[in-house]
Amino acid sequence: MLHIDIITLFPEALKEPLASSVLGRGREKRLFDINILNLRDFATDKHSTVDDTRFGGGGGMVLKVEVLSAALDSLGLDFNRDDESRTRILLTSATGPVFKQKLAVKLSLLDRLVIICGHYKGIDERLLSLYPIEEVSIGDFVLTGGEPAAAVMVDAIVRLVPGVMGNFESAVDDSFCQDNLLGAPDYTRPAEFRGLKVPEVLLGGNHKEIERFRRDEALKKTLKNRPDLLESADLSKQDKNFLKEIENNIE
Repeated sequence: MLHIDIITLFPEALKEPLASSVLGRGREKRLFDINILNLRDFATDKHSTVDDTRFGGGGGMVLKVEVLSAALDSLGLDFNRDDESRTRILLTSATGPVFKQKLAVKLSLLDRLVIICGHYKGIDERLLSLYPIEEVSIGDFVLTGGEPAAAVMVDAIVRLVPGVMGNFESAVDDSFCQDNLLGAPDYTRPAEFRGLKVPEVLLGGNHKEIERFRRDEALKKTLKNRPDLLESADLSKQDKNFLKEIENNIE
């Protein structure tokens, strides 16, 4: 079972998001476990100080290395850099590589995952030398704290744990799961609404034609919204010909 530890200054910001909807039901079924640690519990002075001013001057505060280290040490983990299959440590940070679906899949297969919620100007850089911490960002923007980013990553990860979602096939068909393409458009009843009809191919029951239709629609959506993904997508000759045809029509 996947066990997730989240180290944060604001536990209350995570408790409700991680206890509702699909995540809440998954925790109740004990398909995964989440433990939230308050970083202030590891401060040693009477004011529970967790941050300090930056050496060299400048605005903003930095999370203290000794407090973060104490929090990590309390978990009793074996921080073996060569064994990523069992335990990994993430730090929410605007300076890290962007979190993607492929990483979510890998993390869902772990035994243990630790997420440190960054805050203020960040953490004392020495912590990255002491532990095998991986900086991860959820996008090219800056948040007031790492809690929203941690919640986003946990949601993306645990929904891939078998049993969490009622229909696991729906997770497999998500955007970025099929050859790094965006997901195809979906439809449901009624078959016609305000003059707009569901594509006929989806009503015909020919699974081969439906599969090709969805593939083509995924290619169209990716070309329109995220053309950068096509550079690394696994495309067949038929896919490439279809994209050329679309591009020619656009021109």
